[in-house]
Amino acid sequence: MDTRTTTEKKTGESAESATSAEAAGTAAIGPVEDTTPDLLDKGDKGDKGNQVDQVGEAAGATGDDAFDEDGEELSSETAPASAGIGGAAAAVVSAALGVVALTGTWTGKVVSERETLVGQIKTSGSGTPAQQISEIYGDAWHSTALVNGVFAFVALFVAVLVLILPGRPAWVRAVAVAGAVLGGLGLLLSVGTYFDLFLSLPTAGS
Repeated sequence: MDTRTTTEKKTGESAESATSAEAAGTAAIGPVEDTTPDLLDKGDKGDKGNQVDQVGEAAGATGDDAFDEDGEELSSETAPASAGIGGAAAAVVSAALGVVALTGTWTGKVVSERETLVGQIKTSGSGTPAQQISEIYGDAWHSTALVNGVFAFVALFVAVLVLILPGRPAWVRAVAVAGAVLGGLGLLLSVGTYFDLFLSLPTAGS
């Protein structure tokens, strides 16, 4: 009985010592904090940081791509701009050539005077009045009509070319239409004058 009582006392003392040691260890270590939320928060923050970095990289890539695309668009717009200027200039030139074809040119005047001089030389000795009229006046008129007809044809061709090409502004097409009308009218008058359709050469008796 004494031995049993002594053993139980020793066992109780050992249990109390173990409990005291555990309490002392717990007090020394302090309360254990649950760091799982912090780790999760840090993980979320890290993920968010990665997402921000990825978004920034995507934005930078997009900016570079946009810059490149803008550069390509500007370079591609350079050709249409040049083409637009060329079309406008061609339309104005066609209108000017149409006016020149109707009013006459310095070149036509020179050619006409040359034909007149040649006719005078040919008929100075023994030319009949009909020959003089044909050589001096007829050839000069026909030469003038021929030169004006060439200008009218060029004006009409350029105007039609401008009208065929797409993407022209309205005012360019309007000027081109005016050039086509003037060129067509000048070509019609030149052909009629060259073949004596409107006015025939006078005869020697008239």
